[in-house]
Amino acid sequence: MGASASDIAAVTPATRDRYVDLLRVASLGTVIAGHWLMAAVSTEGIGNLLAVVPPLQVLTWALQVMPVFFFVGGFSHALSYRSLARRTEGPVYAAFVRARLRRLLRPTLVFVAVWTAVALLAQLLGTGGGRLSGAALRLVTQPLWFIGIYLAMVALTPPLLKLHERHGWAAFGALAAAAAAVDLLRFAGGVPYAEFLNFAFVWLAVHQLGFLRADGRIRRPGALAAAGLAGAVALVAYGPYPLSMVGMPGEKVSNMAPPTLALLAHGIWLVGAVELLRAPAGAWLARPRVWRGVVAANGIAMTAFLWHLTAMLAVYAAQLGLGIALPEPAGAAWWAQVPVRFPAAAALTCVLVAVFRRFEAPGASGADPGSGPRAALGTALCLLGVLGLSTTGLGGLLEGHSATLIALPVTAPAAIGMALGGWLLVERSGTSRS
Repeated sequence: MGASASDIAAVTPATRDRYVDLLRVASLGTVIAGHWLMAAVSTEGIGNLLAVVPPLQVLTWALQVMPVFFFVGGFSHALSYRSLARRTEGPVYAAFVRARLRRLLRPTLVFVAVWTAVALLAQLLGTGGGRLSGAALRLVTQPLWFIGIYLAMVALTPPLLKLHERHGWAAFGALAAAAAAVDLLRFAGGVPYAEFLNFAFVWLAVHQLGFLRADGRIRRPGALAAAGLAGAVALVAYGPYPLSMVGMPGEKVSNMAPPTLALLAHGIWLVGAVELLRAPAGAWLARPRVWRGVVAANGIAMTAFLWHLTAMLAVYAAQLGLGIALPEPAGAAWWAQVPVRFPAAAALTCVLVAVFRRFEAPGASGADPGSGPRAALGTALCLLGVLGLSTTGLGGLLEGHSATLIALPVTAPAAIGMALGGWLLVERSGTSRS
């Protein structure tokens, strides 16, 4: 049996940065609540509340907090890699990748396996092609994009950490400048596919801010927040960028897919803002009961993220099963149901977490240096597989339904195969030395 949250909380060293753990939980919790709110489910399918009520798009400037999670990831990756390097002789790349990916991919692959079985069963029974069921099979894998990007951050941590140690803020500046150059090529130069480079530059720039925090180099968070907010406002007001910091159906330009310079500015202001709250939050986190709650939540956060849309869809399915009509999204009846839907979705998420949380528990991970190239190749395959699955969804598995990942068509079975093959390569990277 693993240690309980109370046991872990009781032995937490005084040097641990508890605020980072809080930010990790709070950012994923905010994303979950945002998804529950934005899903505008009706008999016509699943839309986006922000498209139905455009003035609500301004809320994404507070609720789009994925940059905070990636910022925290940079901080954690810097500390983990350095700790492993101090304890291990020789190359540590493969051991670092295995340790980080194991906890991330095990619950993800279980989630994919369960939903693939559900999708195949629905298709064999002839129930997977309806508007609602088809939309559900597309929607449920969309949040996996975040895991794909996070895999890239894990794989690139060692070289980017070296750049940070050598150049500090200049390394972040170079990534931000590259993101700006990509947008110039996209909007002014019309260069095809250039925009997809910002999946790397924008998110890795936010990740790099986590390295800076790990070394105590974010000394003026207020100035950082002000600069980021001013930049985001200016870019949206005078540039080709939309107001929403999440993707909107049918929009010509999205700040999210691919990411834009405006989203990077948004991320900068969020990082500065959460750093301003660091001191008051520290006193709150010193309370034993609060800290036990944060520790417990961190142990299940990824599982809750993976299954929260499943819980939400189950709530709507139960509503239909009970003969309760789905009201028009954003209407009075729809808003009246929100106080019922949210607790119901939260309760079902808790049930799913209880069933699947054991797959998130960290497994044994040796410090064998292993094969760095094999680990890198495996991570790349996992990344492409997870991103591909987030693009294709799980509808039309038997018909070979495909979607475009950047410039290449990909099917859900191919994406699943890449993810599984990459996982096996990463696991086997510890069986040989290089």
